[in-house]
Amino acid sequence: MTDERPRLLLLNGPNLNMLGRRNPGHYGVFTLADAEQAAREEAERLGYALDAFQSNHEGDLVDAIHQAMEHSRGIVINAGAFTHYSYALHDAIELCGLPTIEVHISDIHTREPWRRISVIRPACADQITGLGMASYTEGVRRLAALLAALERSGS
Repeated sequence: MTDERPRLLLLNGPNLNMLGRRNPGHYGVFTLADAEQAAREEAERLGYALDAFQSNHEGDLVDAIHQAMEHSRGIVINAGAFTHYSYALHDAIELCGLPTIEVHISDIHTREPWRRISVIRPACADQITGLGMASYTEGVRRLAALLAALERSGS
């Protein structure tokens, strides 16, 4: 039996595979698997299936965004350090045309000056920062709400 629910894609960028080991003061003690599971459970509660992918390589994330055009209704992305300089991710998000929510575990707007810049933000529908692991579940909720609004408007 195949899962016929509409699909969402959760993307995580570089070093997020090290959650639980990486600077707990900024990122907490939860693991990437914990964050993915919380997002998956929230998506399922809202009637969606969620696919998760993490890579430390920019091109892999670009490829995943391109592939999402074929099977996903929207994207939640924590681009990690690529947030601050990856015009390739910005362009891929813009090109795919899928509603995309940018999420960050820490509040990037209160961190080092270079971390306050998000080059992907203009291509995303919304940005969530500083909620810890809850950034992921809130990202799924906002994406689901956006998809529902688009469906109501016929877009």
